[in-house]
Amino acid sequence: MPGAIACEVRLTLLELIGVTGGWDQTTIVEDVSLSVAAGERVAIVGRNGVGKSTLLELIVGRGAFRRSGTVAVDGVDVTTLPVHRRIAAGLGYVPQQREIFPSLTVRENLDVASRPGPWSIARIGDLFPGLARRFGSLGNHLSGGEQQMLAIARALVGNPKILIMDEPSEGLAPVVVEQLGAALTAVTTDATLALLLVEQRIDLALELSDRCLVMDRGRIVFERPSKTLRAGNDDFAVLMGLARR
Repeated sequence: MPGAIACEVRLTLLELIGVTGGWDQTTIVEDVSLSVAAGERVAIVGRNGVGKSTLLELIVGRGAFRRSGTVAVDGVDVTTLPVHRRIAAGLGYVPQQREIFPSLTVRENLDVASRPGPWSIARIGDLFPGLARRFGSLGNHLSGGEQQMLAIARALVGNPKILIMDEPSEGLAPVVVEQLGAALTAVTTDATLALLLVEQRIDLALELSDRCLVMDRGRIVFERPSKTLRAGNDDFAVLMGLARR
């Protein structure tokens, strides 16, 4: 149509509707609905203990127990599927504790997770050249930063549609965090891979995301474009319940 304005339409890749769940008899996450579009980068921030990690576990289908709600990946309902079926549907997960195989070499850690797609082990070597030099080293011989790189690399060689990360900067030296931030920016800025990130470091969360959600007491309580929050117009201490206006 003449004079029409072209706009980018991105399909929903990950969708949660009314997800409630927790551990054993304790409800941690309550009625959470959110979506991540194909190629979009979304960060979730909040105080310790508000349910951020539990929410990721519910999405991936690990230890947390879902009581209600649905999880869909690229239009496929994965709510009742086991972890490996959700991974096959397009989820890539980097857990908070990294969970690499300590008795396998770096190369073997990648081999067991590799699936067909653009992310090959050779491409991982280009992304993390320092890790490539340790391909023959056992997982338990790596530094904390190298283990985090391996955890990310292992998720990538599964060629996911969305990369889900839980506190990737935790326990790492500032120089390593800077390296990881640069690598994740390189991985996600071409809009071919979506990102859902839980991160305590607000600066890193905003740097790596297009949109930021604040979680409190098991619920999403605030949402804003990350560039707006980077401009400093909102008081994060208030938003996260750490201070009053």
